[in-house]
Amino acid sequence: MAAAARERPGGGAADSLPDVMEAYVEPDVDFPRVQAGPNPQHLVLGLFTDYWFGTEEYLPSAALVELLTEFANTQASARAAIARLARRDLLQATKIGRRTFYRMTPAASRALEQTQRRVVEFRAGDRVWDGSWTTVLFSVPDEQRDLRYVIRTRLRWLGYAPLYDSVWVSPHADRDQTVELLESLAVEHATVLRAEVTYAAGPGDPLAAWDVGAIAARYEAFIAEHEPLLHRVEHGQVGTAEALVARTNVKDAWRELVSLDPELPEGLLPGPWPGRRARGLFAGVYDGLGPLAEARVRQVLARHDPALAGLTRHRTTTTAPPPGP
Repeated sequence: MAAAARERPGGGAADSLPDVMEAYVEPDVDFPRVQAGPNPQHLVLGLFTDYWFGTEEYLPSAALVELLTEFANTQASARAAIARLARRDLLQATKIGRRTFYRMTPAASRALEQTQRRVVEFRAGDRVWDGSWTTVLFSVPDEQRDLRYVIRTRLRWLGYAPLYDSVWVSPHADRDQTVELLESLAVEHATVLRAEVTYAAGPGDPLAAWDVGAIAARYEAFIAEHEPLLHRVEHGQVGTAEALVARTNVKDAWRELVSLDPELPEGLLPGPWPGRRARGLFAGVYDGLGPLAEARVRQVLARHDPALAGLTRHRTTTTAPPPGP
């Protein structure tokens, strides 16, 4: 995703923000890197997460290819994306006769489930804040630059931003998750503490670690882009094919905001803060289009395996469906 770089004291331009899928902390999950424009590999994983949750059955390769063509992918690019996911051990393959079927690997399923929860629960309510900041201080030698990148990427995932080059802060990050991250990466020089700020000047203010104006502008842009769609959803003006594509697009756009905003306490932010309104819009579209998008997935699957089509279930921002019958 695009993000404006800002100069940080002692550290040059701030790191570009990772997508939440890319930043997942499980070391054995090799998600494809975020790139500009639609990514068919991410589309495949999103379809499994949104409509095939909790089901161990394999999906026909031909059905996956057809679903990807709904998003203006060619059949060749769709097959290539599926093959790459299998090589990354994110999809498991099996054959029945000459037909190939796929399902997510357990590691990918666990990772995507955590990502899904983070996305759909984001900004669901105003989180309680006790006024203190979790702070991570770390030092990594120059010869371990790759490790430094991984630390920064995964600290972003936990809700941190750099106050200084190796001093990262967050209002809500979980201490135990942070310690687990640093231990899993074998960071030799690190300190985690939680404290209130008694004095801060200029860029030393923890809130200065984020470009609050840019975050607000992204929320406003999200609202402007998707508000007409919400109106059409509420008036029953969206068909099943459009619903599948539009629901995926709005979730992808919302996921970018999850990567940008660590749910900064609203009491620190200029009002009226647009995050709550954007959240309501996302939930209205994602939940409102769920049944229609599910119907479209069923229609496509039914052309390849009618029995499997009946296992399709959509998720909402508040519930995950039980496994299919």
